[in-house]
Amino acid sequence: MNYQAILNEIYEELQPELMRGRVADYIPALAEVEKGQFAMTVTLDDGQVFSVGESSKQFSIQSISKVFTFTLALDIYSRELYKRVGVEPSGNPFNSLVQLEYENGIPRNPFINAGAITITDTLISHYKDEYKTLEVIMHFVRQISGNPKLSFDSAVAKSEMEHGDRNLALARLMKSFGNFENDVINTVMTYFKHCAITMNTEELSRSMLFLAFGGRDPISKKQFITPSQAKRINAVMLTCGHYDASGEFAFHVGLPAKSGVGGGIAAIVPGKMSIAVWSPALNKYGNSHAGTLALEKFTTKTGLSIF
Repeated sequence: MNYQAILNEIYEELQPELMRGRVADYIPALAEVEKGQFAMTVTLDDGQVFSVGESSKQFSIQSISKVFTFTLALDIYSRELYKRVGVEPSGNPFNSLVQLEYENGIPRNPFINAGAITITDTLISHYKDEYKTLEVIMHFVRQISGNPKLSFDSAVAKSEMEHGDRNLALARLMKSFGNFENDVINTVMTYFKHCAITMNTEELSRSMLFLAFGGRDPISKKQFITPSQAKRINAVMLTCGHYDASGEFAFHVGLPAKSGVGGGIAAIVPGKMSIAVWSPALNKYGNSHAGTLALEKFTTKTGLSIF
């Protein structure tokens, strides 16, 4: 299959869509990102890479980092993790306080904000220190992306913390229910830092490859997690990876994937490839408008869907 020709075709077809939607203006540092940008990368198991658009341009991965922290926590805690965070779709906005209170401070899944903050809290409990925790997260992301120099944007993290009242409220609410072990401020700041990791689509696509191959990176041959763990992470990506539009994404695209309000989406085709797309203008659910359409076109043109 000629993946480069397919990506070129998708890029041309998407041109009228690139200015639709709005950037994440509730985070001032992200509000400055220009609309109209687009990149898409496919990475195969043999290391072949196909890209279109601005595939070398770095962007804030935001909630896509939740896949990486969930991976680390699942590897440490196994089933014990589910006592503190569930695996069910939320059906509510990603920062809902109402649902969290109704469900006694146990977040529905690791990909809504409350769930990802809880996951960060479990990692800090394990590593005993928020600095060590961030170091471990960054080391893991550098390994799976193949880029030892990857970092996070401290200006974005600072901007999120300055406007992070709702996330702090989620953490305090969980603490009131006894589902929080560490300092709220430090934990939420660590959460914002890993959300502020910057990648381009080539690095992001590479970083997801291990989830397409049972937890093993087919290029480096390193086994990061078990096939069973990879299966569970992919399942949660399919059912919860796009917040309250996860069902719609599964319906139209049909791949396990995770979005971020920075405009990125990372997806996997089990046993075949990983895909990353970036376009900063978001739809009403907080997912990339053009990125979602690009993935729908890709699965339609290639027939590569899990369904």
